[in-house]
Amino acid sequence: MISIKSIETRLVRVPTRRKHQWAGLTETIGQYLLVKITGSDGTVGWGEAPVLKDWGGEFGRYYGESTVIVDAVIKRYLAPAVIGLEIGHPSLLHKRMDAAIKGYPYAKAAIDFAYYDLTGKSLGVPVHVLLGGLQRETVLITHSIGLLPIDEAVAEVKKVGADGIRTIKIKVGVEPARDIAIVRAIRDAVGPDIGLCIDANEGYKTPGQAIQTVRQIQDCNLLYVEQPVMGIERIARVAQAIDAPVMADESAWNAHDVIQIIAKEAAQIVSIYTTKPGGLYRAMQVSAVCEAAGIVCNVNGSVELGVGNLANVHLAAAAPAATLSNVIPISMPAGAIKGRVGGIYYADDILVEPMTFENGGIRVPTAPGMGIAVDERKVEKYSVDL
Repeated sequence: MISIKSIETRLVRVPTRRKHQWAGLTETIGQYLLVKITGSDGTVGWGEAPVLKDWGGEFGRYYGESTVIVDAVIKRYLAPAVIGLEIGHPSLLHKRMDAAIKGYPYAKAAIDFAYYDLTGKSLGVPVHVLLGGLQRETVLITHSIGLLPIDEAVAEVKKVGADGIRTIKIKVGVEPARDIAIVRAIRDAVGPDIGLCIDANEGYKTPGQAIQTVRQIQDCNLLYVEQPVMGIERIARVAQAIDAPVMADESAWNAHDVIQIIAKEAAQIVSIYTTKPGGLYRAMQVSAVCEAAGIVCNVNGSVELGVGNLANVHLAAAAPAATLSNVIPISMPAGAIKGRVGGIYYADDILVEPMTFENGGIRVPTAPGMGIAVDERKVEKYSVDL
């Protein structure tokens, strides 16, 4: 049986299409750590840790990892714990990682992705089969507008709609008057048929401020209001006072968090990440708890590169609860972008082929493993020092 022979890391920095920010973020997206697992037969699996030092859970419950930290955790603790493990045992993989070091879910997620990729390639099946099977052949995509000036945001959403994206997420949470103005401007620009949602990234100072702001734009027909304030108890107050559903993101890292959200009736929607719970194996646990409670989900992330996006796509394809449109970039090498804006956050990518966009979403790859190969020449081109 094939087993893990070696684990390597590489930091890459891929050029962005434009600056992308949200409330509380000071780092540049796209400088992420790649993980390469080589099997005993020479087969290779790839993982990614899209870490941002400013990203974490509520009230310091979970806190930011960085590329330097993830690299050290993998090399010192995780790699020694899992080298020699045979393919096809994700539960044992996580038991070994958790025994080696507590926390650090992004480091563990990068190992998890590469392990699933290696297992799928070795067994000749796509990753979504390993997660329980295909629920949907195309995963719908939401385009995220960062904290752009209103005129730039309006110009972009017009292009996004022309590119076939049917849902737009607007970053808010900095200043209520600006938030109200940009939501109204975008609704006017795209018309009634495009879905709109807002994401405050915990940015509103109080539940009252969030409630007042949302009530002034509820007539814009919002699909949901994502993480308006910090804290499960505090988003519950918002959820009980507005008509639009509330989505938990920073408050929902793992299955246990979702149990607390259910108990507090804090949200009708949960944003599942492949990374926050520590990988695909744990993300499917989050989906299972949500499904049992009648909570609907999307798959979200930290604007990953191609490897992380493939993991997101397979999760969105296999998780029964992930019925909403997903905030997953459409990974494309530079030559395939051809002026496209919708779903595009980077000017290039590290995959050899572009993801296939059709009918408002990404077609789920069906080749073994993650389904699209990594371009190691691009990895070399964009490699930088830690």
